[in-house]
Amino acid sequence: MSQSCLIFTIIVMATSTVENYLKEILVITLDDEISKVPMGQIAKVLGVTPGTATSMAKSLERDGWVRYFPRVGVSLTRKGRKLAMNMLRRHRLLETFLVETLGFDWDEIHVEAEELEHAISEKVLEKLDDFLGRPRFDPHGDPIPSKGGMIQQIASKPLSDFEKDTNLRIESIIDQNKEFLRFARKAKLIPGQLFKIIGKEVCADSITLKTSRGKLVNLGFRSAEKVLALPYES
Repeated sequence: MSQSCLIFTIIVMATSTVENYLKEILVITLDDEISKVPMGQIAKVLGVTPGTATSMAKSLERDGWVRYFPRVGVSLTRKGRKLAMNMLRRHRLLETFLVETLGFDWDEIHVEAEELEHAISEKVLEKLDDFLGRPRFDPHGDPIPSKGGMIQQIASKPLSDFEKDTNLRIESIIDQNKEFLRFARKAKLIPGQLFKIIGKEVCADSITLKTSRGKLVNLGFRSAEKVLALPYES
């Protein structure tokens, strides 16, 4: 490999790393409704050590992407939020394309989109958005940012927060783990599905749901925390 090619490869890798960090900081900020994201949380999501995450945060701050607060965490700057929102838009549009057009299962698309999101141009992205009919949500139920960087926030809550006899509509699945997504699909815990909580036993770590067709689904509280829903009037 020539020296120029090696330098180009390093730059591309560094850029992709920056984009990944910024996107995950944004996702945590939106999901947890916080302004400063703890370094330990970023490290866990990205699969790196807290020390590595902290070193990267300091580098991102030097380049103007984030503000780093020692022993507290990081927050995105205006510049950082703009790039992060663009990457999140790319990721969720690609996930939608992979499911709706190429026929991928929703438990396969996260990793594929992670690879593709760094490669496509803005022109291709906008053509893709037009082709898909400008969708507002991805297959997991997560909102897709607009071209202008706006994102629809929905006041959904984890299933575990609702009480017995509440009628619910599933809004999104926040765990991208393949095994959990397969379980969710099998249990019909998919966006748009209607359920009623017919049993909730905190001591037994058990929540029982009943679908509109009468099927029963049992969940532990940890699993229920990964499924976001909104109440509805029956």
